[in-house]
Amino acid sequence: MSRRGDALDPETLAPEEEGELSLRPRNFAEYVGQRRVVDKLEVYVSAARRRGEALDHCLFSGPPGLGKTSLAHVIAQELGSQLHYTNGPALQKKGDLAGILTNLQPRDVLFIDEIHRLTPAVEESLYPAMEDFRFDIVIDSGPAARALRIDLPKFTLVGATTRTGLLASPLRDRFPILERLDFYPREELTAIVERAAGILGVRIEQAGAEEIARRARGTPRIANRLLRRVRDFVQESGARAIDRAGADRALQRLEIDEAGFDAMDRRLLLAIIDRFGGGPVGLETLAASVGEESDTIEDVYEPFLLQEGFLMRTPRGRIATPRAYQHLGRTPAAPGAIF
Repeated sequence: MSRRGDALDPETLAPEEEGELSLRPRNFAEYVGQRRVVDKLEVYVSAARRRGEALDHCLFSGPPGLGKTSLAHVIAQELGSQLHYTNGPALQKKGDLAGILTNLQPRDVLFIDEIHRLTPAVEESLYPAMEDFRFDIVIDSGPAARALRIDLPKFTLVGATTRTGLLASPLRDRFPILERLDFYPREELTAIVERAAGILGVRIEQAGAEEIARRARGTPRIANRLLRRVRDFVQESGARAIDRAGADRALQRLEIDEAGFDAMDRRLLLAIIDRFGGGPVGLETLAASVGEESDTIEDVYEPFLLQEGFLMRTPRGRIATPRAYQHLGRTPAAPGAIF
């Protein structure tokens, strides 16, 4: 479960938030980054639209905040269809799924976030809906029980997950289109910040946008979040635009360092280094030592730390790398030291 209110926590910006929706790209032309994925999707969507058919089901995976929800919005927009949004934990019973599926129109897009968290009963009910566009329900019970088949319009299911390994193989195999989203390079994040600033009516210099992008952990959602907070600090200072110095001062007050680390990132790495001799340390032990949920560490914090080479996963647990020691001003222990 994610922490709430942290400037760096991608989960703090729910897809329904008005501010986030205003910054969301409306079509493929406005979607910045993930070109490997977007180029293919443009072909698939264009071909489906020409045939007048529903797009094949899509599964997007990757860390939070990289644009999975935005891609679902863009796909629906490009198809000229309606997007229906829900998430795995919200679908607790078969009836919850039935209520959504029976309200779909032909070629609509159903987006299920955190699809790996579907209950087994709901997941099994989804199989015939995805393959045969039908939904089977049982009416009454005992000798009076009878099966009822409901035909569904052909629709597109777009699933999003941060934990591909937790997705059941039968469900994963029913998605003809599977794509993984990667962290963004600084240049693309800078373009995202500049676009968002234009939408928000914020004057920003390229150097200011680059400074925000540099500390956004390769994640567009975090970049937009930081832009809003930097805007607050800079405007309150009386400055007319966000420049590099103004962005740097604001980000320092937000306790976000030059690597994009917030307080929890530093706590995690310092716990491994100072309390556990650099590791290895198990995930549950690490979570207990910093007072954070293990799922949050694994989904929100670790992907970036692993990607940037500050952390290693081994069969015995997590290990801080030499780069982590250097960044935090720690000296690696001598081989054979006892802690």
